[in-house]
Amino acid sequence: MTSRVPSKVLRKAPRDSRRQQYSASTKRALIDVAGELFTERGYARTSLDEIVAGARVTKGALYHHFTGKQALFEAVFMKVEEDSTKTIRKAVRDSKDPWEKALSGLRSFLAIVQEPRYRRIVIQEGPAILGHERFRDQEERSTFGIVQEIVSSVLSSYDVEPSMVETFSRIFFGAMSAAGAAVSSAEDTERASAEVEAAIGFILAGMQQQAESGGQLPSPDDLVSHEGPGPA
Repeated sequence: MTSRVPSKVLRKAPRDSRRQQYSASTKRALIDVAGELFTERGYARTSLDEIVAGARVTKGALYHHFTGKQALFEAVFMKVEEDSTKTIRKAVRDSKDPWEKALSGLRSFLAIVQEPRYRRIVIQEGPAILGHERFRDQEERSTFGIVQEIVSSVLSSYDVEPSMVETFSRIFFGAMSAAGAAVSSAEDTERASAEVEAAIGFILAGMQQQAESGGQLPSPDDLVSHEGPGPA
């Protein structure tokens, strides 16, 4: 004997589903329009009235999803970072060799930082609007994960302690962040990107040469043991 679903439940489900779909599409429209305006005009020169007009929604709909302009900017920032993360992952996905994977990830990142949307929202506006701590927190949730994955893949050629992998990841992430800022603010972004790729490529080549020759990176204990006793 089959159980019967009450008719009011059947009527409610499609209506709730449509409401959820409309809510999600409204939120996407607000983020997309805000992203375009923030990129073109900057955060300070973009008004909420312009955003809701472009998204063709009411200001009440905006406040249903976001507490205000800064919260909307943060959503745009996260969207840009998520898109960038997907792009980098796609670039390194087919690379089997860890060294080539690292270079592919670097080239993809350097291409991204030249894009107007990333330059304006993440590098130029992000630190000031979100605050330094919030900016770093959001950045580490996205691009840092990829950097750590790439560095771990490269360092698998060595006998490296997990704590050192974390340290190398943070150093490499810091270098890429600084490089991204330098490239995005350069007058000739293509030349600046090529210079960064050459510099980091040189470092990776040195690591690769040591790995292929059977060398090992020192552990923290090795470094401490060679320091010797302090002054008496």
